[in-house]
Amino acid sequence: MKTLLKILFIIFIVWMCAGIYLLQTEHPKAQIVMGLGVFYTSFILMPIFIYYRYKDGKYKKYQLNDEKIKNMLKDNDL
Repeated sequence: MKTLLKILFIIFIVWMCAGIYLLQTEHPKAQIVMGLGVFYTSFILMPIFIYYRYKDGKYKKYQLNDEKIKNMLKDNDL
């Protein structure tokens, strides 16, 4: 999965560089290339990245629950 993300990110960088080049040369399809690059990032790269990062429950230490809030309030009262 990590290798897939690296490959997809490299594709995104190359795609955006090509889009910037086309914008600089005022190619008529430059806006379409850039728009498809944003579409690719939004609907392909980011969901795969988010799934990879949060599949093991690593985010749970950052979530607030009642116990953590009580501990925070108790620490602030000292």
